[in-house]
Amino acid sequence: MEFALALAPQVLVDGLVLGFMYALIALGYTMVYGVLQFINFAHSEIFVLGAFVGVEILLGLQGAGVLAGIPVWVLLPVLVAAGMAASGFLAVGVERVAYRPLRGAPRLVPLLSAIGISFFLQDAIRFLESIWRNAFYLTYPSLEGLDRRIQLGPALDISVKSLVVIGSSILMLVGLTFLVNKTKMGRAIRAVAQDPETASLMGVDVNRVISLTFLIGGAMGGAAGVLFGIQYSLISPYTGFIPGIKAFTAAVLGGIGNIPGAMVGGLVLGLLESFSASYLSLLTGGAFGAEYKDIFAFSILILILILRPKGLLGEVVGEKA
Repeated sequence: MEFALALAPQVLVDGLVLGFMYALIALGYTMVYGVLQFINFAHSEIFVLGAFVGVEILLGLQGAGVLAGIPVWVLLPVLVAAGMAASGFLAVGVERVAYRPLRGAPRLVPLLSAIGISFFLQDAIRFLESIWRNAFYLTYPSLEGLDRRIQLGPALDISVKSLVVIGSSILMLVGLTFLVNKTKMGRAIRAVAQDPETASLMGVDVNRVISLTFLIGGAMGGAAGVLFGIQYSLISPYTGFIPGIKAFTAAVLGGIGNIPGAMVGGLVLGLLESFSASYLSLLTGGAFGAEYKDIFAFSILILILILRPKGLLGEVVGEKA
């Protein structure tokens, strides 16, 4: 018991880092669903593109011999901005090519299109990286200063890059909440989410707003991709599948379409995973280990959704008056 209590602060910190990562990815799902009531299952690959853009920039700078000379506080915002731009514009392109022509079709049709685009993007990234580098499993170069660990107590320390993930996630949540609730652009997004036909009659360019929503959601995914690569190092075209599924789960858990809900759902899921990975073996006498963490976390999720089907903070959908 003393060992379990001593381990708890570190497990909590690790769960928060993982949860904020899920939350950042989940923001992309919840933005698109809030406007179109549609799940963009290609968001996992949009997230992965951001990770590849970040690693290509770093490898290019490393190959030129200048990586070590760039301060990390200059380099990191550039990486995140590049990942956001690439993933955001890819999301807009995907919406224009694969989703817009199917708008108004039965919901199953764009869902199948999203799955098809997901497989297409996986293979496209693998193909391009195979031509460019003859490899598509890439490792982020270590950035000086980010791997340094800060001792917070006798049994608790945290790396600088983990603090960067947490801080970036909070800033993006606050910024996105402000954008949606306090700006003219946000009012247009909320109007289209509530009733696109009436919004169009009131002068709102619905297609432009939907593209903007995909741009913002994709940019969040791209930022998450860069931060994921920095935090966990190894990436591949298939890296986005498991985090994407869990981020979608986090969005549903918090309340699909609800921006704060995506953050809450991500944190809950990350903490459940972290605590189950650390304590399952102790609680079951070794019968179950860390490999069962997903079963435990998703069992709790199912229980929560049985008791509260709309998620912890409630599902946000448009209500026509």
